[in-house]
Amino acid sequence: MASPPQHVEVNRAHWTRNNAEFTDAEAEDKWAGEEIVWGGFGWLESELRILGDVSGLDVVELGCGTAYFSAWLARQGARPVGVDVTPAQLDTARRMQERHGLDFPLIEASAEDVPLPDASFDLAHSEFGASIWCDPEKWIPEAARLLRPGGRLVFARGSTLQELCFGEERVTERLEHDWSDLGRMDFRSEDGGIEFHPPVGVMLGVLRRSGFELLELRELLAPAAAQTHPRYDFVTADWGRRWPSVEIWVARKHA
Repeated sequence: MASPPQHVEVNRAHWTRNNAEFTDAEAEDKWAGEEIVWGGFGWLESELRILGDVSGLDVVELGCGTAYFSAWLARQGARPVGVDVTPAQLDTARRMQERHGLDFPLIEASAEDVPLPDASFDLAHSEFGASIWCDPEKWIPEAARLLRPGGRLVFARGSTLQELCFGEERVTERLEHDWSDLGRMDFRSEDGGIEFHPPVGVMLGVLRRSGFELLELRELLAPAAAQTHPRYDFVTADWGRRWPSVEIWVARKHA
């Protein structure tokens, strides 16, 4: 990108700090996992069956971070490509590739402007990557460009209810935000980055304009045995068992 938008630079700096503080240290455990796991409460793909059989599929992970999800997909027989805007995260991913004997392309780029050809992939995926850190008006059309006709887009993000209930430090049992607060949310004053959480109706419009049809929208409650994540403790397991904290979207590009 000749002149990246402000949020791209802000979020690159944010994740450079986070990589030094925790994601680099956590990468080994995530890469060593054999099971595909979604989110902080540990939803198992074998139980959710969101992705289905990925063997032989060309997959692009948009906002891959340390690329552990791409590693899991590679072990399932997919051909992943990881895309991320933060060099430090990709450095960690390359070190993990060497350690675990996996080799797939890693590309430094924003998911809003990916230097790869049109119609190159069967599946575009984001687990709290581009799905919250990039502008959906830009990254979703870019995902559509990268997908072949009939290809799927699968992404996870925090639920709309969770965002509305997000207080100063954690999710509460009351509405903390107006509906109009949703969309571009700037957390720099809280040592965060710039996130994007448009409500469901807005996201449906973006998907439709980008050439997608929605196949499924899952709103996930925390599993009965889930524990509050030691780092992502802004939403407790008790809250997550009562109300959905995560949405997983599945859309298909029109043939």
